[in-house]
Formats: sequence, C-alpha cells, structure tokens
Amino acid sequence: MLAVAWSQPAGASVCSVLSRHPCAPTYCSPFQHRPCLPFYGFPLGENLQLTINSKDADQHGGTAGGVDTIRAMFATLRACWQPPPEDKAQEGIQISVRLSFTRDGKLKGPPRITYVSPGVSPEAREPYEHAIKDTLERCTPMQFSNGMGGAIAGRPIAIRFIETRTAKPSEEHP
Repeated sequence: MLAVAWSQPAGASVCSVLSRHPCAPTYCSPFQHRPCLPFYGFPLGENLQLTINSKDADQHGGTAGGVDTIRAMFATLRACWQPPPEDKAQEGIQISVRLSFTRDGKLKGPPRITYVSPGVSPEAREPYEHAIKDTLERCTPMQFSNGMGGAIAGRPIAIRFIETRTAKPSEEHP
C-alpha cells in the first residue's frame, strides 16, 4: 500500500500542510528506502478516447477470447455498437460519453453523457441515448485479462459516437 507524504519541491525534508513553505505532493512506500517520487495525476488530454462512426457499425470484429489490450477493448466496443434505425438517424449528431471499468470488466458507475451536438432536440437525442445504453449492456462485463483489468480499472474512457448516415424516411402507405 502506498503512503502519501508531502515534500518540498527541491526534495528536502518532509513538510506538513501547516508549513509556511510550499509543498509538492509525493508518494512513498514504507518498504522502500529511497526518496519519494512526485505524484502527478492523469495529465489533461491523456485519457483513453475512442470514436465510433455509425456507418462503420457491423464492420469491426470483436475479440474471440479475453480482452488483453486497449486495441482489443476498442474493437469490442465498436463491435457492440448498433446505431438507431435509419429512419431515426440524425445526420451529424455527436454524443460523447465518459465511463470507466472495474477490474472485472463491469462499468464503474453509470456512464455520463458529456457532450451532445448543439441544437439537437430531446426527441432526436433519445434513440441515440438508448442505443448507447444498449451497446454498453451488450459489451459488459468485458472479459479483461488479469493484466488488462489491473491496468484499465478506474481509468476514464471517453467514447464519441458520430452519426454519419443520412436519414431515410420510413415508407408510409396511403
């Protein structure tokens, strides 16, 4: 287990949050007899990002066995995507979802919609939200290998769904 300590930026002695001089967060292990390492969270822009186009649905193959790479995870998510029917297609709509997985491949909490194209009505948006929900239900729990489960657990993943199809009106009979 890692213990959190605070140290001066120059690497001098450990300081407290009540110290008058600036402190930088670090992490140390009680089992290592070396200086503490600086703690850097995930830098901005370094989360996992995936784009799925509607026209590419059913063109990507999933993985036959367990998911052991990020590429295999993305291929599995693409293979699970089934866009809404073409008569409900809203050309150009983009919806982004942020989620993360647990070590055993389940979703860690509900996915969060972080972006929807401006000017999209709730009626046009609803079929896409249902399709995204169905996609995640089909894909989870992911069959992560032990190493992949440990590496991916809790990491934020952003998935952008883009509708690239043109709506085809449904045929109505007089």
